[in-house]
Amino acid sequence: MATSVTPIARARSIRRAREAARAADRNSVLLLLPVITLLVVGLGAVLSASSVIARIEREDQFFYFKRQIMWAVLGVGVLIIATRIPYRLYKKYSAVIFGLAISGLVATLLVGSVRGGSRRWLEVGPVTLQASEFAKFAVVVFLAAALSRKEGYLGSFAHFFWPVAGSLGTTALLLMMEPDLGTTILIAATAVAMLIASTTPLRYVFGLASLGTLGALGSAFSQPYQKERILAFLDPAADPLGYGLQPLQSLVALGTGRWFGVGLGASRARWSFLPNAHTDFIFSIIGEETGLAGSLTIVALFFVLALVGISVARRAPDAFGRLLAVGLVAWLSFQALINIGGVAVVLPITGVPLPFVSSGGSAMLANMAAAGVLVNIARATARGPGVAK
Repeated sequence: MATSVTPIARARSIRRAREAARAADRNSVLLLLPVITLLVVGLGAVLSASSVIARIEREDQFFYFKRQIMWAVLGVGVLIIATRIPYRLYKKYSAVIFGLAISGLVATLLVGSVRGGSRRWLEVGPVTLQASEFAKFAVVVFLAAALSRKEGYLGSFAHFFWPVAGSLGTTALLLMMEPDLGTTILIAATAVAMLIASTTPLRYVFGLASLGTLGALGSAFSQPYQKERILAFLDPAADPLGYGLQPLQSLVALGTGRWFGVGLGASRARWSFLPNAHTDFIFSIIGEETGLAGSLTIVALFFVLALVGISVARRAPDAFGRLLAVGLVAWLSFQALINIGGVAVVLPITGVPLPFVSSGGSAMLANMAAAGVLVNIARATARGPGVAK
């Protein structure tokens, strides 16, 4: 009896392994497809959106476009490297990664440059970096490692409180000193998604979310520019030449695009009507030039990325891989939602860029690293939990 069953069991095991490998390959492709598409669309959008401001500020209409190409090339390199690094190594070095991110935030507060009333940028020679972009990745890695290690003990408040409060509290404090409420909210929302996906009791999650919401509301009215963003969301027409200018011009751009847009490179909003057209409000330019059809295509690409990322998380070989995938997907998805929501004036403007699309080097590198790690987790699913490569 045993000898007749063994070949059947072996055949079934081989079939399951092949099915897992096919699913992993399919998920890898489905992850990379929207990422690369968004990257290419973003390059075209940056070229159009930045040409006017680049000519005015730099006397070179291709200045921001050329710089974005450089970051895109580096980002693809980061993506490739991240797909080849065994994701379990991040768990081993999670404290080091988090410590480096905190050091970057502290350095920003000490020697960072100030723009628009916030100290968020580190200037290293000709290169400008935002430590907050890398802090998103670091917090996700640290939380995934901490929650997976304490998986059987999260019912205890002490085991839940210290890793979560230590990582989120320290990061939020440093970010709010810049101040950067948008990134703080994004990291907090990502953390809540990870906590829900872990074995943390929901009463702890809801309690933390409630405290975070109260803190965000209090902070929103503590800084003049943040208060203006709330007022601009509630009634942009009350000050159309002041705090209401950006949301109103964003709506004008989106409305001008109608169904199929005014044509590539034919945006009117970029002619100094819409501030930050190539960064935080690049979705407005896409909507103006490609219409509702183009805008919904961008939304669909992020939707596909989120669905495939959730599938990767569900199939992850271990708890750390599952939580890491959930965190990375939540970060990218929430950031896209917050950016598009602010551009469409259905959410307050927070100043976070559109992943893979907006002009900016730090965000590009961090986002591509996140995508690469997701691909590595997807590929590890086919190899099984016993293989770390």
